[in-house]
Amino acid sequence: MDLIEKLTKYGQTHLLDDTLPAAEREAYYRLLDSFDYELLRRRPSLPERGKIEPVEPVTQAEIARARAEYLAEGKRAVGSGEVAAVLLAGGQGTRLGADGPKGTVDIGITRPLYIFGQLIENLKGTCEVCGAFVPLFVMTSAENDEITRAFFKRHAFFGYPESFVRFFVQEMLPSVDFEGKILLQGRGKPVLSPNGNGGWYRSLTKADVLRDFPAVRWLNVFAVDNVLQRIADPLFVGATLLSGCACGAKVVPKASPEERVGVLCLEDGLPSVIEYYELSPQMANARERDGRLTYGSGVILNYLFSRSKLETIADKEIPVHIVKKKIPYMNERGEFIIPAEENGYKFETLILDMVRLAGSCLPFEVVREREFAPIKNRTGKDSIESARALLEFNGVKL
Repeated sequence: MDLIEKLTKYGQTHLLDDTLPAAEREAYYRLLDSFDYELLRRRPSLPERGKIEPVEPVTQAEIARARAEYLAEGKRAVGSGEVAAVLLAGGQGTRLGADGPKGTVDIGITRPLYIFGQLIENLKGTCEVCGAFVPLFVMTSAENDEITRAFFKRHAFFGYPESFVRFFVQEMLPSVDFEGKILLQGRGKPVLSPNGNGGWYRSLTKADVLRDFPAVRWLNVFAVDNVLQRIADPLFVGATLLSGCACGAKVVPKASPEERVGVLCLEDGLPSVIEYYELSPQMANARERDGRLTYGSGVILNYLFSRSKLETIADKEIPVHIVKKKIPYMNERGEFIIPAEENGYKFETLILDMVRLAGSCLPFEVVREREFAPIKNRTGKDSIESARALLEFNGVKL
């Protein structure tokens, strides 16, 4: 089917523009031809949840008892190059008052301390323990890729060997209006947005960054906005490998029933991350005899996935979440519009769905004050201020 046929079939002929310069038009039409138009036909629907049950994490007490065994296996795997780290860094620091990527935000007080730099320091700690450098794959976005690469270069990769770092760009998906027509932000420029954090493995394999590290068998995926992330943590790695599970998830006990974090549960017997708003009030408030929340294993976006399982998952269709958004666009008169209300849909995949597709997951409990300092806001809860306090508590000089 040629492009005109395809656009006609899916009601997207408004995208055609033969007045563009030849080279620009050719690139634009190649982009249009690459879109999955069947996907763009989907509309939001509430998923039907199965039977939700709590899951028992490997507690701090259990980890302490098996520490030597977990650590030995983790150090072996990391030391032999079987573990790589994947930093999800496609976001911007707008909510933190920064123009560039979130990782470039300076959270220091008496010295420059960038989020990227602190994460690299955390990774260096693993390397020292395991006696080997860990391959680091940094997922950027089309919007921040060039700036991120230049920032790492300018800061000499914060002392980490450049040969162990690779960058790859997250794939983008078009946005549509409520009638399903692809929105344009300018002539020959569809409105595109990142395909969600569930698209990381597809984007990574498309970029072929693993080719230089054939020994990698496990991928530790983590978010840029938690500056206390322990990356490729040998204790976590060892526990996951010895469990026989296809993935592991670091969890913290929820601070309260109202805390806005996803919870690792079982759904119809399979691991599943249930969002806080999907738990009924009875489930959210239920407690065990010792006072712990029954549904209390809050995920912190630090997962360890088996590469072989990921290759299997890649052949399956990861659920696509469709969300209403305010999407700036160019109208038919060529005017750029910033809508006051939601005017279309964005499409994204989520990493939490990959946990379910993996089929088995080890919930690995960590100490909140040691490993969870999210930076979502400039001030208040989960902010630069709260992260600074936790970094100081952990002995980091600010």
